[in-house]
Amino acid sequence: MQLGCHISVAKGFSKACRRAKELGADAFQIFTKNPRALRPKKINVPDAEKGVQFLRENGITLVTHTPYITNLSTPKSDLHEVTVRSIKEDLHIADTYGAVGAVVHCGKHVGEGVEAGTRRMIETLNEILSDYDGDCKLLLENTAGQGSELGLTIEDLVTIREATDYPEKIGFCFDTCHGFAAGAWMEDTFDQLVQVMEETGYIQSLVAIHFNDSKVPYNSRKDRHEKIGKGEIGASALAKFLRCEMFEGLPIVLETPVEQEEEYAEEIRYLRQLKQEESTV
Repeated sequence: MQLGCHISVAKGFSKACRRAKELGADAFQIFTKNPRALRPKKINVPDAEKGVQFLRENGITLVTHTPYITNLSTPKSDLHEVTVRSIKEDLHIADTYGAVGAVVHCGKHVGEGVEAGTRRMIETLNEILSDYDGDCKLLLENTAGQGSELGLTIEDLVTIREATDYPEKIGFCFDTCHGFAAGAWMEDTFDQLVQVMEETGYIQSLVAIHFNDSKVPYNSRKDRHEKIGKGEIGASALAKFLRCEMFEGLPIVLETPVEQEEEYAEEIRYLRQLKQEESTV
């Protein structure tokens, strides 16, 4: 199991890679570009090559995240065009950096209805992936269910993937906070969650886990991350992910709220402690 955190790439990709090692991370995540915008980003090729080499030498796994404002289900033609262009670029950046996956939030139907939103999302994924031949997979992330978000359940995500023309290019990223907020799991139903992942085939395409506690209660349909053990999920429940053999070998990435990245070093150590303990403290 590769434990790590989200790291800023503001000072360059290769520095972010070194920062991951400094924090004791076996894996880490970066944004492909500004998370609040879809403006194109030019790759610094020498810096990218330097970073990729460092990751290989140190056995560190990279996951990337596309901008938050992306909507795979937008009914607006101009936003659809920008979205397709942006995510194609995100995949190119992620592939250049040697990432195992590029996380994308599922679509929002914005009043058009679940059926129409899902259909639009599948069309958009097909358009994005039609000419993509890189090694990095596009990872559909489960949502908390805020507003008109799609992709709340494991079954929904598997159905969307299988309905595309390119399921082999798509994987999954499971967010513990989102799943809890959407009512998909809690401590008492963890085993059922894993069973559903196995029965649907989701587990075979699971590439990464976003590891977060929740500021808000179970089934609240709100996305509010909290530090591990400080929220409504609790350390005891989250530790089940760390000890489950089905998730062994996956990058487990913290997206918990911190004021300074240095705080992640302590939290990563805490995760290692939780993984080893028979019971949480």
